[in-house]
Amino acid sequence: MAKIGLMGGTFDPIHIGHLILGEAAYGQFDLDKVLYMPAGNPPHKQNREGRASNEERFEMVELAIKGNPHFEICDFEMTEDGYSYTYRTLESLQASHPDYELYFIIGADSLFDFDSWYLPQRICDNCTLVVATRNHTSNELLDRQIVHVRETYHARVEKLDTENIDCSSNMIRGWIREDRSIRYYVPDAVMTYIKDHGIYRGHAK
Repeated sequence: MAKIGLMGGTFDPIHIGHLILGEAAYGQFDLDKVLYMPAGNPPHKQNREGRASNEERFEMVELAIKGNPHFEICDFEMTEDGYSYTYRTLESLQASHPDYELYFIIGADSLFDFDSWYLPQRICDNCTLVVATRNHTSNELLDRQIVHVRETYHARVEKLDTENIDCSSNMIRGWIREDRSIRYYVPDAVMTYIKDHGIYRGHAK
């Protein structure tokens, strides 16, 4: 079995937090590779005014992971018709690659909202959930939520043992609009791409 990490998200833009989590999961769980899967049309983020296009987000992910031999980009969710649902992605990957053991990497905030996800049982049936902590997250509350998800869905849930940089794409977009520097929060190639394409109604300096 090939152990495959999945890092989904809008990546609008991708930042160092996304990359650190993928690398940490690769090492901790002895993964064969980590797939970065930009969402094409996520159901919870339909208003995309002032954001990067699908093509721009995809190209930024490509630039960010270039040079890392165990990171790959996957356009599965960008080419699907309609909205992107996690259960459907996991089931399709499992059907087309029965030799894959999937590790789906999510943030602690996503685990707290997990009961509201669409068909959470089918998500848990097809992967191990790898939960990354955030600096503002209580370990006690997170451990309690992990137990809840395990018991409710008979899920395999593992905690990612890493310090997560409290960085968000929303924060970076705001800094760009304010003409603040985003250096070191995104890879240099991504910072240059944002500036050259004038994304997010501003320019990174």
